[in-house]
Amino acid sequence: MSVEAPERLEIQEHFPTDAEYDKLLGKKNRKGLIAKMFFMAALATAVLALAALLYTIVNESFGLVAQVNQNEPEDIVASFGYDPSTTALADLSYDELVESLGGGISTNVGRRLEREQRFYADKLVFESDELWAEICSSDEPPAGCDSSPRDHAGVLQLVNERIVQPDIIAAANLVPSLLDPQAFEEDVEVTFANTPERFPDYTFDQVQFQWRAWLNPTFLVTPQSTAPETTGIRTAILGTLWLVIITITFAVPVGVGAAIYLEEFARPSRFNDFVQTNINNLAGVPSIIYGMLGLAIFVRALEALTSGAIFGIEQANGRTVLSAGLTMGLLTLPVVIISSQEALRAVPNSLRQAGLGVGATKWQTVRSQVLPVAIPGILTGVILALARAIGETAPLILVGAASFITADPTGPFSKFTALPIQIFQWTALPQFEWQHLAAAASLTLLILLLILNAGAVILRNRYSRRPQ
Repeated sequence: MSVEAPERLEIQEHFPTDAEYDKLLGKKNRKGLIAKMFFMAALATAVLALAALLYTIVNESFGLVAQVNQNEPEDIVASFGYDPSTTALADLSYDELVESLGGGISTNVGRRLEREQRFYADKLVFESDELWAEICSSDEPPAGCDSSPRDHAGVLQLVNERIVQPDIIAAANLVPSLLDPQAFEEDVEVTFANTPERFPDYTFDQVQFQWRAWLNPTFLVTPQSTAPETTGIRTAILGTLWLVIITITFAVPVGVGAAIYLEEFARPSRFNDFVQTNINNLAGVPSIIYGMLGLAIFVRALEALTSGAIFGIEQANGRTVLSAGLTMGLLTLPVVIISSQEALRAVPNSLRQAGLGVGATKWQTVRSQVLPVAIPGILTGVILALARAIGETAPLILVGAASFITADPTGPFSKFTALPIQIFQWTALPQFEWQHLAAAASLTLLILLLILNAGAVILRNRYSRRPQ
C-alpha cells in the first residue's frame, strides 16, 4: 500500500480541480454557442436570400397595368352579333376569328402569315391556288407548304396582335398595386399631362386600368411573339420538357450503369482510380465547357444523326433538341454517377452476403437486393442533376437554341428554345413589359421544377425498399 499510494497521488495531480473543470466546460460551451449562432446566421441568410428571390419574382409577375387598344375586343365580338357582356373574344369560332383577321389586315400581311403557317388544310384565305402551287414547288418553299394549319389559340393570338393591338404603356408591381392603386393611376395621368409627346396617338381617356397577371393560362398556351402584350411561352415549355425527357433517357441509364459497375463489379486498379478521379472532377466543370463539347460532337461530328438526316428527315444542321438533350445529359452524368455510387455504398453488405449465400449470382444480388434499397438515393441524385440541367443557359446557346421561334417542337429533330433561353432573352430587352414577362417565365420555371421534383420524390417513396 505504501508503494501504490504515491502513484495514485501522482495520477490524481493530472485531473483538473472543480474550478478548472467548470472553466473548461464554460469555454467549450461558449465555443459551441458561437458555432450554433454561426450556423443559425447562415440558415437565416439562406432563407432571406430565397425569400428575396421569390418576393422579387412574384412582385413583378402581377400588378396593375395601363393599357390602350387600337380596337376593342367587345367591338369585334359585337360585329358577329354576340353580346359582349356574355361572349369573350376567345369564345369566337375558328372561322369567325379568321374572318375578323382577314377584314383587319392587308392582303400582303395575310399572305406572309399564310406562308408561315396555313389557316386551313383544304383551302386558302389570302393566296390563290395557282400562286400557292407555284411557290410550294420552288426550290425553297415557305414553311406553310408543309406545316399543319394553325390552331384556335394561334389564330386568337394573331387577332389580338394584329386587330386588337393592345399597348401597355405603364405597369406597376404587385405590392404597390395592392397598397396604393390610386397612386399608379395618378402617375399615369401626370405623365400624360406633362409629357404628351410620349403618347402622341393616345389620350388619357382611352387608357384602361386593369389588373394583369403576367403569368396566366393564355401566357402558358400562347407561342412566342414580338409583341409583349400577346407573347407566350408555350414553345419554350414544350422545348424544356423535350430537353428533360432526352436528358433523363440518356443520363439515368448510363449514369446508374456506370455507378453499378464501379461499385459492384470493378476490381481496384489504377485505371479505375483514374476513371473515378476524372468523374469527380467532371462534376465541377463549368457548363460552358459542356456546351462546347456538345457543339463539337453532337452538332458537328454527329450532324447526320442529330439532324435526322440518316432517318430521311430534311434538316439544315444538327442544332436540334436532340443535340441539346444529349449535351445536358453529359452535363448531369457525373452528378448521377457520384450520387448513385453513394447510394450503393450505403446499402449494408449483409444484403449482398445473404444473396450470395443462398446461391444467387453477383448480378442477381445487385438487381434484386442492392438496387431496390439504393433507389431512394439514386432518385435523389437524379433530382439534383435535373435541377441543375433545367436551369442551364450557356450550353443551350452554344448548341443552337433559338432566341425567337414560334413553331412548337414535335420531335427530337426539331428546332427549339427553352425557358432559360427565353428568360435570358427577355431580361436583356429594355422595355419594362419584358421584365415582367421574364419574372412570369421565371416563376413558371420554378413551378415546373417543383412539379418534376415532386414527381421524383413520389417515385422515390413509392419504390423505396428498406432492409428489415
